[in-house]
Amino acid sequence: RQQSLAMQLLKLVLNCLNFDFIGNSADESADDLCTVQIPTNWRTIFLEPETLDLFFDLYHSLPPMLSQLALSCLVQFASTRRSLFSNPERAKYLGNLIKGVKQILENPQGLSDPGNYHEFCRFLARLKTNYQLGELVMVKDYPEVIQLIANFTITSLQHWEFAPNSVHYLLTLWQRMVASVPFVKTAEPHLLDTYAPEITKAYITSRLECVPVVIRDGLEDPLDDTATVFQQLEQLCTVSRCEYEKTCTLLVQLFDQNAQNYQKLLHSSSRNPLEFTVQEGRLAWLVYFVGTFVGGRLTYTSTDEHDAMDGELSCRVFQLISLMDAQLPQSSNEKVELAILWFLDQFRKTYVGDQLQHTSKVYARMSEVLGITDDNHVLETFMTKIVTNLKYRGRCEPVISRTLQFLNDLSVGYPFYCICHNILFENKHLTFYTLMFQQSKHFPFLGISDNNSLSDLRCRTVFYTALTRLLMVDLGEDEDEFENFMLPLTVSFESVTQIFNSSFEQEEAKRMLIGLARDLRGIAFALNTKTSYTMLFDWIYPAYISVLQRAIELWYREPACTTPILKLMAEFMQNRSQRLNFDVSSPNGILLFREASKMICTYGNQILSLGTLSKDQVYPLKLKGISICYSALKSALCGNYVSFGVFKLYGDNHFDNVLQAFVKMLLSVSHSDLLQYRKLSQSYYPLLECLTQDHMSFITSLEPHVLIYILTSISEGLTAVDTIVSSSCCASLDYIVTYLFKHLAKEGKKTLRGREISQDGQRLLHFMQQNPEVLQQMMSILMNTIIFEDCRNQWSVSRPLLGLILLSEKYFSELRATLITSQPDNKREVLDQCFRNLMEGVEQNLLVKNRDR
Repeated sequence: RQQSLAMQLLKLVLNCLNFDFIGNSADESADDLCTVQIPTNWRTIFLEPETLDLFFDLYHSLPPMLSQLALSCLVQFASTRRSLFSNPERAKYLGNLIKGVKQILENPQGLSDPGNYHEFCRFLARLKTNYQLGELVMVKDYPEVIQLIANFTITSLQHWEFAPNSVHYLLTLWQRMVASVPFVKTAEPHLLDTYAPEITKAYITSRLECVPVVIRDGLEDPLDDTATVFQQLEQLCTVSRCEYEKTCTLLVQLFDQNAQNYQKLLHSSSRNPLEFTVQEGRLAWLVYFVGTFVGGRLTYTSTDEHDAMDGELSCRVFQLISLMDAQLPQSSNEKVELAILWFLDQFRKTYVGDQLQHTSKVYARMSEVLGITDDNHVLETFMTKIVTNLKYRGRCEPVISRTLQFLNDLSVGYPFYCICHNILFENKHLTFYTLMFQQSKHFPFLGISDNNSLSDLRCRTVFYTALTRLLMVDLGEDEDEFENFMLPLTVSFESVTQIFNSSFEQEEAKRMLIGLARDLRGIAFALNTKTSYTMLFDWIYPAYISVLQRAIELWYREPACTTPILKLMAEFMQNRSQRLNFDVSSPNGILLFREASKMICTYGNQILSLGTLSKDQVYPLKLKGISICYSALKSALCGNYVSFGVFKLYGDNHFDNVLQAFVKMLLSVSHSDLLQYRKLSQSYYPLLECLTQDHMSFITSLEPHVLIYILTSISEGLTAVDTIVSSSCCASLDYIVTYLFKHLAKEGKKTLRGREISQDGQRLLHFMQQNPEVLQQMMSILMNTIIFEDCRNQWSVSRPLLGLILLSEKYFSELRATLITSQPDNKREVLDQCFRNLMEGVEQNLLVKNRDR
């Protein structure tokens, strides 16, 4: 009974300390809210040393489940806002916290429980988050405590399999301690130059020692969880820069030792696969460490000596790259390759480009050992590595994906893309045309054989985006050069056309088309100028776009085929950087819209013929395609390259057809699905905003049940967590109420022209009079959001509010009275005054003038 009571009391205390006192937390689950805004009238309790002592005593005397709660309370005590105390009081409070830490570390038995251990690690991290290093070193017990914490950290790192998620907090502590060193003004020694290298050494050696254990016992490999590895390495890079010489000496020694062992294994006649795997696992970790420490230069004050050490370390990785690539195609290790790509990316960010002088000492050692004298030579090495990976590692999706991402990063921004362009176009052993006429024998990931899974073809988009960016460096208006670039795709499209015109092998044509759609999307994404985009349009229209239309008709049931084609069309419709600004005499904008309209209508009609789908099939088979169609349509409507009135003028029904397809697809989707699937809601609601802004005549022409559906979707979206959705709903509602208000204003004008203009408005007004509850409900939702909720898009919410109030003044008065009476007596007058302020100076018949007020 006592334990049960103690548990409830500790939970009560913890909930009090966890309370969001000033309402600034949108996400209560986040651990980043490291300051607890304790109310000032609790101050006396916090000043009494007995309060902290009580919780430390509870930790020592209670069983693990309860002692863990006591530690959780102490985490919050350590996070008390600084302004609660004066300087002497804060120093005394910190002294009591440190004294408690010392007691726990001197009697560490309780920390063998994973829950206690985790909370204690959080407690240590919070100490540094809320107190400066200058304050910590002034505490009486600091030298003993920092030694105890260092020993505790080293032991924790050595037992890497115990509570691995807690290591993050220990590394956070040391990272922040080391980062604070330059700002310490006191004469007291911080001792970090003694302990930080030991922490770094413990992390490095423990990770190398875990490799054989993981492989021998079949455990989960920490290297497979790259998100955690990268997070920990990012923390370690700051710690490693303290006494960097010691870290580099250790790493050079370990790297040489492991590289020599690896070479011996390569040359030995009896190859033991297990030893190979262990050695490659260690090398992967070592390459990650080198990449991390080289990348750490940007986060810490660095010297020429440090740059020279980075050169020593980098030489070894570049030599390892040559050694590994010499084994191809016989052997290749995915983990080592991913580590190498991480290193190359870190080296690129730190030592390549404008941000660093070419005289950097990093190149001095690399020049002696490898002949690499500057960043131009490094970029050549990068490109050689990229081509090697694409050529020999095409069957390893993670390596190919990361390689192409690296190529893509290189192709963005001067000076990289200029240098890479020169290398690709002018270098004899790395000719651009090797890359261009990529038969699958050169680059297996571009192959379409049955050995490749369809998901592997995704890599092609990134490949062609990077390649096209490099082509763009000096393409200009050279159509011959562009035709040359497109030649492999031209050949493939001609093949598909021939297959379609004969009794054809479906599977081969399907795979070719999926690959082509992904390639073309990559190219289209990179062509951001009017001239280059027009070249692409002239190339694809009309011959090849009809092939894509045919594919949608045939394979609408197969998202693996339809998704890339629809995404390609959506990319074509994007007027990024005004690239679709066709000449005045050109019909290309209308022709492009007609093709998109045909494709959306074809897909929409076919997909609705599938009937009812199961819950697990509805998104991949139907909703995903609908969301891409909506994105494409939104891009077309907002792109400003088509005059939609032309269609009606010349009796062309493509615009009407696509809007009808939009409605049909929409009515086949439930309201819950609209909001449940993020990509669908983020394409539907912005499209609706576009339609209500520029095409209200279409909205007013809809059947009542369709209008009800659309208005209900707006009403439900107003309270969505996603601000893109809620803001679009507010904008759509604003356009609708503004349209209604303007129509009412014209009602008084009885001229013949006024009556003709207002026919559409009359229809909508009649509908709203029949269904007054629709707008009333939305006004109620917006008012409740503003008054009672954390409203993150206040400006968007305010826009439709005035129109709603002026259209339903009677209901607004009722709602106002209800809201005021729902409040406690002492708050009614305040809320009433707020409502009076809201409408102060607002003229009843003027919407536009009063909206900003």
